[in-house]
Amino acid sequence: MLLGIISDLHSNLEATCAVLKRLDEIRPAKIICLGDVTGYYTNPNEVIEILREREIPVVLGNHDAAVCGLDEPWFFNENAQSAIQWQRKNVKREHIAWLRSAAAELRVNCDILGVHGAPGNRDDYILDWLDSMRYVEYLMTAQVRVCFFGHSHRPSIFGDRGIEPRPNHNGSFVLNPQSRYFVNPGAVGQPRDHDSRAAFGLYETEHRVFEFCRVAYDVERTMAKTLEVGLPPQLAQRLARGK
Repeated sequence: MLLGIISDLHSNLEATCAVLKRLDEIRPAKIICLGDVTGYYTNPNEVIEILREREIPVVLGNHDAAVCGLDEPWFFNENAQSAIQWQRKNVKREHIAWLRSAAAELRVNCDILGVHGAPGNRDDYILDWLDSMRYVEYLMTAQVRVCFFGHSHRPSIFGDRGIEPRPNHNGSFVLNPQSRYFVNPGAVGQPRDHDSRAAFGLYETEHRVFEFCRVAYDVERTMAKTLEVGLPPQLAQRLARGK
C-alpha cells in the first residue's frame, strides 16, 4: 500500500491545494494528516472543508487544540497566539466541533502509528535522535515499527539503531524491518528547513520505502493574505525563507 503523509497545514490553502493536487497525480491508496490543520494563516475553514470532503483522517495538533478551545495558548509565542485568537473568531462552529473530535493518534495497518508531536503527547518535540529515543519503549509496547510525526516542521528520520537510513538512487529511504523509526515528512503550510516549498511524504508499506517530497506553491499569495487580515508580518516573511 502506498501511503501519503501530510502534516502542519496551518491554514495555508495554497500549499494544501498544491500538495493534494500532486498526491492526486501519484494516487496513494490512503492519505493521513498528522495535525495542525489550523494556526498561523488565513484559510482554516477552507482547509478543514477540503480534509472533511476527502475524508482524510486527522490527528489533533497543538494549534488545533488551542483553536477549538481544548487548550489555552498560554505557551505559544506572540505571533502564534495572534493567529489562534484570530481563528477562534473566524472558524465555523461546525469545524470547531470537527476539530474537537479529532483523534490523539492514528493507527495505520498493524505496525504504523501517526501522531502530532510525539507518542502520547502532542506538545512534545522530536528534534533529534536523542529526543526520539525517549519514545522507543512506547513503540515497542504498542508493537509499532514506524511512527510518523509532525510538529517540528523539519523533515527527518531517526532509527533506533543510531544510524539514519541512507537514501537510495532516487532519494527515497528503505527502512530496515528489524528496526523502529520515527519519521517526519516536513510541513505543508510552514516549512522550516530553509526550503519554501510545501513538504509531504510517501511510504510504500510492503517494501518499507519512504520518500520525502516537495512541491512549489504560490507563496506570495499566502503572504499577501496574511498581511491583508492584519496577522503579524513575521508569519508572512518566514514563508519566503522556509524558516
